[in-house]
Amino acid sequence: MNRILKIIPVIFLLAINNLDAQQVVKNDTISGTPLSISMDKKVEELLENLEEKCLTRNSSNNDAPKTTAPKIVVPEKELTQAEICRRNPRIMGYKIQLAVVKSNEEAREVGLFFRRRFPNMKVEIDASLRPNYKVMAGSYLTKQSAAADLAKIRAHFKSAIAIQYRVFCVEAK
Repeated sequence: MNRILKIIPVIFLLAINNLDAQQVVKNDTISGTPLSISMDKKVEELLENLEEKCLTRNSSNNDAPKTTAPKIVVPEKELTQAEICRRNPRIMGYKIQLAVVKSNEEAREVGLFFRRRFPNMKVEIDASLRPNYKVMAGSYLTKQSAAADLAKIRAHFKSAIAIQYRVFCVEAK
């Protein structure tokens, strides 16, 4: 009886080894490099059957047999900032609104005051709210990129805020 109990686990282990997945080597579809995959032989056969069915469906539509490999579609890579700017020179970004004033003269004064304090930043006057004028500075791609400059500007302009505005992509930070 003890002997039978020892033989059963050994037979069980041998049976499990035979059921374990085997290593299958396939060629990569894009570059053609060998690709090792661990899978059961039956799964590999099922996949090959599905691939053959797909090929026969495509070739059954045409009279001539299909001799070329199927076309491989590679997804587009993510665009760089320069490529985005080339396609759309003006995009929605952010500017820092310094003040909203009643006249063009006041807007110029605010702009001159700002230029003296921050000579490296560009100032723009927007007259779209006539009779009021917006005085804005900088060009930023995101609100987070405007945050550092906004903190410095708020020392001189307490009501300064970052607003969404159309900016030139190449000028934006």
